[in-house]
Amino acid sequence: MSNAPNDLADDFPDKADRIHRLKTSNNHFARLYDEYNELNRTIHRIETRVEPKPEEVEEQLKRSRLRIKDELMAMIDGMES
Repeated sequence: MSNAPNDLADDFPDKADRIHRLKTSNNHFARLYDEYNELNRTIHRIETRVEPKPEEVEEQLKRSRLRIKDELMAMIDGMES
C-alpha cells in the first residue's frame, strides 16, 4: 500500500490527456471525478487507520468507488483520441 492515494490520471497515465479534456469540458465527468477522488482519499484514511471504520463501511465505500471508476472509464474510453 502506498503512502498516498493515487489520482485517476496516475493510475492511467496513457489516458491523462483525455481525463484532462473531460474534466474541463464535461461537468458530469468533473463531478464524478471529484467524487471518485474524495472516496479514494476516504478509503486511504480508513486503510491507513487514520480514520478507522467497520469493515462493512470500508467495503461499501470501495464498491461505490469502483462503480464511479467504471463510469469514468466508460466515458474516457468512449472519447475519441
